[in-house]
Amino acid sequence: MSPMADAYEQLLDATIQHLEDLKSRDVRHVAVSSETLRALSQPVSAPLPKPASPPVANPPIPSAIRHPPPAISAPAAEQPTLLALPGETVPASAPLDPQAKAAAFAALRQRALACVKCAHLASSRKNVAFGIGSIDAQLMFVGEAPGADEDEQGEPFVGKAGQLLTKIIQATGLKRADVYIANILKCRPDTPGQSAGNRKPTSDEMATCIPYLHEQIDLIRPKVIIALGATAVEGLLGKTLGITKLRGTWKTYRGTPLMPTYHPAYLLRNQAMSEKRKVWEDMLAVMEKLEMPISEKQRNYFLKG
Repeated sequence: MSPMADAYEQLLDATIQHLEDLKSRDVRHVAVSSETLRALSQPVSAPLPKPASPPVANPPIPSAIRHPPPAISAPAAEQPTLLALPGETVPASAPLDPQAKAAAFAALRQRALACVKCAHLASSRKNVAFGIGSIDAQLMFVGEAPGADEDEQGEPFVGKAGQLLTKIIQATGLKRADVYIANILKCRPDTPGQSAGNRKPTSDEMATCIPYLHEQIDLIRPKVIIALGATAVEGLLGKTLGITKLRGTWKTYRGTPLMPTYHPAYLLRNQAMSEKRKVWEDMLAVMEKLEMPISEKQRNYFLKG
């Protein structure tokens, strides 16, 4: 098979995988722009005839391979969630206009609020903690799952760990409203027989819920994602070496730079200055990646006097 034909096969496989991913998210219709329809309606040129004599060392490549049919793509206003396959960069050539983006996000939120895919979680939850913040944020935080406070209020990171996260955000010079905060799971993991406490989400629960996070990332298009804690890292990157070894090292998730760091709850349990400094060093790296101004005072936070 020629290199061009092989590339066409790869493009076809990627398109099929994309459509299968959409199907798994319960998407049943794909919007097609009028430009794409016009392009698809054009007849494909017939292959150039082979000359009878003399033979050509390199036969001409049929135009169908030279110029494969354009992939079906959704216009931003009609189907804005068709932006990327898992692990791939969101196409920079298809930005959404603000109105379409807001409408798409509102529709996604409504789907998440009505979700009952995990029947045991849907029956035990009080509220779905979909996410909070700016849908135009350059920085996105991803945690594990809602706790009791988050389940009560329907918003991620509102308990003690959330209050500490807010302080960390403010220390960078940003406000909580400037970033976007979400979790791997939108529902609190049930704790049957327990009156208090939390449990780690199962792998099946994370796999079932993470398509909502995929769509949030595809719509927001953050420049940096921060994964808070070991479970968030596991949900995003799969089984890893552990948060202790991964924190402070840049990774990539769906084409976006990702910084793993400790969960704020860890800092509530271990308030050693050295641990606070580790998280702050991770935040400094994020600020540099975002080209944010960093003062000398900020650089010296949590250093021993």
